[in-house]
Amino acid sequence: MKSATRLALASLAALTLLLAGCSGDGSAGDPSGSLATTVAPGGTSVPNAAAPSTTTSSSTLAPSRSIGCDGPVTVGVVTDVSGALAVYGAHMVRGVPIGFAYATDGEAQTGAEQSYFLDDCELRVLVRDDQSNPDIGEAAALDLIETDGASIVIGSVTSGVTTKLQQVARDHNVILIAGPDSSTDLSGGRFDPNTFRISRSAYQDHMAICDLLVNDLGRKTFVQLAADYPVGHSGAQAYTDACSFYGGEFLAEPVFLPADTQDFSEYLIPLAEADADAFLLTWAGGSFPALLQSAFAEGALDDDTVLGVPFVDNLVVTSFFSSAVGTTSVIPYHYTSPSNPINDYLVDQAAVVFSALPDLYDADGMNAAIMIVEALKATDGASDADSLKAALEGLTFDGPKGRVEIRAADHVAVQDLYVVKLANLDDPELRFYENVATARPEPPCLLEGEYETRCSSLPAGSLGG
Repeated sequence: MKSATRLALASLAALTLLLAGCSGDGSAGDPSGSLATTVAPGGTSVPNAAAPSTTTSSSTLAPSRSIGCDGPVTVGVVTDVSGALAVYGAHMVRGVPIGFAYATDGEAQTGAEQSYFLDDCELRVLVRDDQSNPDIGEAAALDLIETDGASIVIGSVTSGVTTKLQQVARDHNVILIAGPDSSTDLSGGRFDPNTFRISRSAYQDHMAICDLLVNDLGRKTFVQLAADYPVGHSGAQAYTDACSFYGGEFLAEPVFLPADTQDFSEYLIPLAEADADAFLLTWAGGSFPALLQSAFAEGALDDDTVLGVPFVDNLVVTSFFSSAVGTTSVIPYHYTSPSNPINDYLVDQAAVVFSALPDLYDADGMNAAIMIVEALKATDGASDADSLKAALEGLTFDGPKGRVEIRAADHVAVQDLYVVKLANLDDPELRFYENVATARPEPPCLLEGEYETRCSSLPAGSLGG
């Protein structure tokens, strides 16, 4: 890979980390031996059949019966509508109503207040703007619960906001459906029984990337550098575990450095001397370009080094991957990757209702809505936290990414990721990719303290247990 390509990939890594896990204040900062694949003739990937669950799962389809409820069930959606990450909040604003429309056989609605009917039970969906600001997100969630009676909240883009939403959900005993925040500790050190993932975690991303690098691209040796704060440490730990599990070798311990570092040379020189096949970074923020320039200057990156990062949204790929046509990597979702009727519905409704194509997190929004409706079917319309927790733990359902399994132990959403080759950047319909395979990584259970015993028979703490 040429240096220009790696620079584009590195820039993308910064944005990916911004979305995957921001610092707690909301500022940017933050046993299979190979990819589990199902590949159709001609190399087109299709969703895997459901892997055996490690827990007892609820039925994928609740029994057919009339659903009623004592009053409207209110679902709050807290996401960035007007702030720095509104481009990603827009994915949820599209995906959630499309999901409720699909799951209730209704019509997708727009606007801050929406209404859907599950038999005789009204589902009120209220959208609130958090501007990627934790305090604003907290206030929005409190208002949704205390004023509007929300018993379920969906959100948010950044982990800083999601952390606040978790506290509110815990204090008021309501359910939080976390997405698209993919920070690893959401289902680890920050685990809370009232919080359920709908998006994949960064650990799942790292597993798919390490499997691709080691087993498909033949990259066997690694070094890595990460910011010295929780997201940096959890990201480095996930890379170390996954790349080692799949047969790679780290030539040095991870290097952690302060997030405000300006001179990176002293940290990069020993990594350059290791001469590894791949250089992994867990970093974000304004100093990222300087870090990459220093990595090239010190020789930590050169023409023989691969920096593997996932592809991201349609808007960014055209600029950040302008020199990377022909590259193969992992993407959480692209609307051309899954092949199933539910994804077809998502693509169609995004065009009809929102005049847009689904993007990176639209599938998460749709899955969140389907997940809620399936849980309400299982509870006969009961929306109290205890009833919903019992229904959600172990729930399996079908969405635009195929089968999703909510792991009972730690509330991880086991789901498909896609291995794709970037084929072009100039197709007028943004059909950038050629599908290569479908990955379905199942991360270890990362629960700590009082919740650690919930891991039961799952590999705990690492892929090797």
